Amino acid sequence: MREAQPRTPAGRRIVAAAEDLFYNRGITSVGVDLIAEHSGVTKRTLYNQFGSKDHLVATYLTERDQRWRSLVRATVDACDGPVEAVTAPFDALRKWSEANTRGCAFINALAELPDPSHPAHRIAANQKLWLLNLFKELATAAGCSSPATLATQLLVLHEGTLATQPLPLDTLSASTDLARALVRAGALPRQQGVPSET
Repeated sequence: MREAQPRTPAGRRIVAAAEDLFYNRGITSVGVDLIAEHSGVTKRTLYNQFGSKDHLVATYLTERDQRWRSLVRATVDACDGPVEAVTAPFDALRKWSEANTRGCAFINALAELPDPSHPAHRIAANQKLWLLNLFKELATAAGCSSPATLATQLLVLHEGTLATQPLPLDTLSASTDLARALVRAGALPRQQGVPSET
């Protein structure tokens, strides 16, 4: 990946156009010609700014990941206590989904770019691992028993919600309720004075 540099106005337009097109039409179906057209720049400017389509895809996912992590962290920080914080990513997802209705950009990228060596594939995979580790960190802080197992269960619920988002179902409400039930059950041993497992 090229070293990050201050984004020019043209660069910002390119990333904004790429995000809209990649998210709504798919990464592999969108070419640099279309991105250049939508951003009002030449292909030469696009390549001068980003070097390749692969780097532009990686930039799109990196910036999206940063926004998502910031929202999740802010939601965690706003919780009343550690038990409530464990399910904060589900609350963040409700707000995130107001403007992102076509499912998960990272799941989509993993499906479209199956090569693990692709820089965008690595970014998407790392985003999921980050969320898994965050669930474990939050579950541990809340004193939940078997925090690693609970984290995996919460990730499966969270990602299942994202995968079914394009359907006319409210899986987020059901997943959030189930997640909270799992966390309450996991936190119960500590609340009763029984040591939790790590």
